[in-house]
Amino acid sequence: MSHPADPRRFAVAYSWRWLALLCLVLALSGCGVNNIPTLDEKVKSAWAQVENQYQRRADLIPNLVETVRGYAQQEKETLTAVTEARAKATSIQVDADTLNDPQTLKRFEQAQSQLTGALSRLMAVSERYPELKSNQNFLALQSQLEGTENRIAVARRDFIQAVQAYNTEIRTFPGKIWHSLLYSDMPIRETFEATSPNADQAPQVKF
Repeated sequence: MSHPADPRRFAVAYSWRWLALLCLVLALSGCGVNNIPTLDEKVKSAWAQVENQYQRRADLIPNLVETVRGYAQQEKETLTAVTEARAKATSIQVDADTLNDPQTLKRFEQAQSQLTGALSRLMAVSERYPELKSNQNFLALQSQLEGTENRIAVARRDFIQAVQAYNTEIRTFPGKIWHSLLYSDMPIRETFEATSPNADQAPQVKF
């Protein structure tokens, strides 16, 4: 007379099989179990720098607008466009919790791009006002803005590279195995899209 299988024995046997599989993966991969969370933290850190540099630019804009207004009050439409674009850009926040949302990231990037365009128009307007171009406060703001645009380009590049390293890790062996076993809740991450030629290069900021 046959006896039904003992569920406890089955569970133990199943557990040993998984343990053996994990040991095999460890032996073949040289561990690497922490690579995915480590790269994920690098992505978040790189993104924080992107936010910091965009915020630095946003902080410069009110003084820039007021300086231009003092010499070119008639350029109301351009000044208003910059102010409104800044308000929109600063209203969209992307943190570690929303970084995985491609739609939010896209809206953030579009708002920042619109602000860049508005600033470019403001810079073009300044060419018509020699006294403004020679104003010391304006020159200082110009220099700071140029530096910030360069820092933004560097921060974006570093973020793109961090996302590339993370996405590559979870798509290739042995990271793909660890992703399926331990980190399945960590998705492929989105990154910036080039919206214009040479978008990865720092723009030339000239007044």
